[in-house]
Amino acid sequence: MNYFYSILCVSILLIGCKTETDNTVKETYESETSTNETIANKTFKNNSATVLANIKGWQNENIDYAMYADDFITFDTGFGAKNDTITLSKMMESDKHFWASYDFKLLTDPLVLLPGVNADTKMLDGSVRHYSDWEVTKAATDSMEAKTGVIHIYESFDFNEDGKITNQVVYGDFTGIMMYLNSK
Repeated sequence: MNYFYSILCVSILLIGCKTETDNTVKETYESETSTNETIANKTFKNNSATVLANIKGWQNENIDYAMYADDFITFDTGFGAKNDTITLSKMMESDKHFWASYDFKLLTDPLVLLPGVNADTKMLDGSVRHYSDWEVTKAATDSMEAKTGVIHIYESFDFNEDGKITNQVVYGDFTGIMMYLNSK
């Protein structure tokens, strides 16, 4: 009989400990997550339009630098770089030099833009990335024939709350393609 009472007490205890889930907390979390994802997707879409305008401007040698924030910087990822960061004014000078010396054509079609995430939260942060192939041509001169090469790049763009580019990073073998295009 003692055994029977023990099993009865344990059964009552287990039944009494059954918890009901609070659907209100779950629904609130799901609603906030959905709202944040919607905002992040809209931000990504807007920032992607800026990136596409930037790429088109680069290819057409006519970037609208108003899409860049006043505090913009880019990292110099080239071999033997003397400075680790480049300001907008220095980048504008560099762009003019490259456009005067080379022609650029985007080969990747369609270009797939990818959303970036915050390294700490792993949540979408509005940044935009892409992998692309560019054809770079150096025009013929009196002493050299025209030369063309293809460079594979990875590029990322970060934005501020106003949708302006705050950071742009490009990785590719720029040293290699410049050596090739400028060799005799």
